Amino acid sequence: MIFRSPHPDVAIPDVTVHELLFGTIDAADRDRVAIVDGPSGRALTYGELAERVELFAGALAERGLKPGEVVALHAPNCPEFAVAFHGILRAGGTVTTVNALYTPREIATQLRDSGAVRYVTVSPLLAAALAAADEVGMPASDVYALDPVEGHDTLGAMLAEGRPAPEVTIDPATHLAVLPYSSGTTGRAKGVMLTHANLVANMCQNEYVLPMSAEDTVLAVLPFFHIYGMNVLLNGTLKARGTLASLPRFDLGDFLRTVQERRCTFLYVAPPIAVALTKHPMAEQFDLSSVDTVVSGAAPLDEALGDALAAKLGCRMMQGFGMTELSPVSHLTPVDGSLSVGSIGFAVPNVEFRLVDPETGGEVEAVEGDYSGTGELQVRGPNVMAGYLGNARATEETILPDGFLRTGDIARLGPQGEVYIVDRLKELIKYKGYQVPPAELEALLLTHPGIVDAVVVGYPDEDAGEVPRAFVVRREGAGLTADEVVAFVAERVAPHKKVRIVEFTDAVPKSAAGKILRKDLRTLPLSAAEA
Repeated sequence: MIFRSPHPDVAIPDVTVHELLFGTIDAADRDRVAIVDGPSGRALTYGELAERVELFAGALAERGLKPGEVVALHAPNCPEFAVAFHGILRAGGTVTTVNALYTPREIATQLRDSGAVRYVTVSPLLAAALAAADEVGMPASDVYALDPVEGHDTLGAMLAEGRPAPEVTIDPATHLAVLPYSSGTTGRAKGVMLTHANLVANMCQNEYVLPMSAEDTVLAVLPFFHIYGMNVLLNGTLKARGTLASLPRFDLGDFLRTVQERRCTFLYVAPPIAVALTKHPMAEQFDLSSVDTVVSGAAPLDEALGDALAAKLGCRMMQGFGMTELSPVSHLTPVDGSLSVGSIGFAVPNVEFRLVDPETGGEVEAVEGDYSGTGELQVRGPNVMAGYLGNARATEETILPDGFLRTGDIARLGPQGEVYIVDRLKELIKYKGYQVPPAELEALLLTHPGIVDAVVVGYPDEDAGEVPRAFVVRREGAGLTADEVVAFVAERVAPHKKVRIVEFTDAVPKSAAGKILRKDLRTLPLSAAEA
């Protein structure tokens, strides 16, 4: 059974990302602040950003960049990132964004796979950039810096050349705008081919359901190199003519201080940030009254946590679902709060989806007034990627012949047609043949007052196949024991879902986008803390 978005389809213009975002800047927009660096206060107005994008495109073209060539962008969130990103697109290039935490070896793999011919970075990351460039044979002269550094072309010097942007002809439907790489948490990282049309479509889809305007100041700590930060925060805010307050990394103190000082109205977060805002005592020390809307994404948000955060901040709370391959958003809860924030809401405009039983291949039907069975969420729409770069097999396994994309997430429909993510298809724990969703146990653990964070993974067991193993971060001063954690869960779940092993840790490893790095935990040997 195919389900459609309850929202009417929106018009999606046949334009490039640059034309959509900068082609309609008027006199009123030009003096409005587009992006400000949270720590330093360094800011660019829309007029200044548009001018610098043109100049950087001209400088790249002068250095021989041709339309369709790939440029690696390796930098933290800052105003200069926006200049470089959109300058590359304006020159007809394709941006492959590099995770700021990557090692030279990981960077070299991405450079080689993407075929990048230029590299843009910042001085703190320059050593890793040069090592990776050298490994793939990229000349050091093709590595540019966004900040002052000796021996390399820098953004300031390139802009000062005053080169006009080149005249380029781009077909938005086929020309690749970006090549972000999937996180690799469930396998080898792959280049996700997203066209201008993909990004433009998702901005228009999101605009219809996200209550953002030119009056909003959006805190941008989720990394721009990740599709969530790239097309929802950076591009989406620019389309709305709002103001971005960027932070180079997540630090709770800096986050809270920036919200207070910049009077941020709109927060995009991942669940770990929601946990910190709700539970960390530091959050009580700052004035967060300016916050009007919080949107959570990148990983499942528990309803109780979302409700607690909304009550604490007195704000609207929304949850979205997406993935790199969807540019990235496919579902979002409505702004009016009519649905549980524990759901991912309804499909955004122009999107169809279905739930498919992974064992039988049968489509899951809706149950009027009740919850449906579970199945893999599959999505079709103009925001679905063109495919994986140089990997036809993975593309065919992910995008089915009828255009539906397999998300790998298990979901069910609610009584109002809303969608709930149950778990990742590959992350389900199989205990004696029973399926145990880690997300369910993690949400339960977070309701314990002595727990500030938790993750559950499967651990091999000769008799059961796998048993649930919990890594728990205790609240400071809490004298919580492993036996108490086991008992707490056992009282609240079916026997097959009980946590069998508990280990205490100082922090749960997560990617920069907020996803739990489960693969890092699955391979850890048991410690003396096991229950």
